[in-house]
Amino acid sequence: MSKPTTKHFILALGLVVLASSLFLGCSKSSDADAKNTTGSKKLYVYNWSYYTPDSVIESFEKEYGVDVVLDYFASNEEMFAKLMASGDAGYDVIFPSGDYVSIMKNLGMLQKLDTSKMPNLQYITEFARERAYYDPDMEYSVPYYIGATGIAVNTKMVKEYEKTWNIFGDTRLKGRMVMMDDMREVMGDALSYLGYSVNTSNAAELEEARVLVNTKWKPNLVKFDAEGFAKAFASGEYWVAHGYAEAIFEELPENQWKDIDFFLPEDGGPMYFDSMSIPKGARNYELALEFINYIHKPENYAQLLDRFHFPASVNTEAEKYRTTTPFYTVEMLTNYELKDDLGPNLEMYNKAWETIRYVN
Repeated sequence: MSKPTTKHFILALGLVVLASSLFLGCSKSSDADAKNTTGSKKLYVYNWSYYTPDSVIESFEKEYGVDVVLDYFASNEEMFAKLMASGDAGYDVIFPSGDYVSIMKNLGMLQKLDTSKMPNLQYITEFARERAYYDPDMEYSVPYYIGATGIAVNTKMVKEYEKTWNIFGDTRLKGRMVMMDDMREVMGDALSYLGYSVNTSNAAELEEARVLVNTKWKPNLVKFDAEGFAKAFASGEYWVAHGYAEAIFEELPENQWKDIDFFLPEDGGPMYFDSMSIPKGARNYELALEFINYIHKPENYAQLLDRFHFPASVNTEAEKYRTTTPFYTVEMLTNYELKDDLGPNLEMYNKAWETIRYVN
């Protein structure tokens, strides 16, 4: 992983100015603030929206006699800006993706983990360990989940289709398709379809991917949409949608799931790797370790799999306790590649994306 570049610091500085006005005073100023009116301790957790099973939080609270206070973020950038603006922002456990673990570790924003106090880390899969090259010994992060975006097809409306990223080049489906408004995802899909790395630094390869998206895929899309794609797909506005399986199926009644084909193209594509870390300055370090360890108790982790129909990509024993069928399998992730911190190559990607996203 590349170290943060000057651009990271410039971006962070700009975000800090904005975030500081929003979050000033959010940080908890003393240990006393970590107690509620009944005297029970609080653990402050900062996670992606709809990514933590309520049942696991409730059982942890009961077992440890604490209140878990959950805040949510929609992007790594939002999480990063908030922590940069107000130090640790009062959080005890955060959930950065792999590239941001690397960035935050290099900036000294993460607390080193005492893995000897987390025996459930024995259940972390080799699949996860091999891909956590940015923190191979889990010194600063513990794997939470590895997944990927895919393609959902309404098979009542679409009978024949190519099960690759190039489905978006099918002119028969023009005006009925959507891709995510996400540079790394869309560019990564195109690069993978062309046989290149999602992290390529080759300008010619990136240009080939840009032309593919701009001339073959984009003309068939209604728009790029990272927020409303699932609801619009469920309503029938889109027949083909690029996005997260859990978001797609969350919006559909279960009796309609049989009419949806969700697949990860064998072309490969970008893979995300979310982790649990403790920010520097966390006030409840020992309790945070207990929380991370608790998540990986197989019976508990199985509740994450059941709630979101995830494959068991990170925990070796949780599959034994799950009661649902995953929307896709770990084997389908074999060809997928982690999105790295692009470092100085980020500007090249940004310029390519601008001609796709902001030019008609």
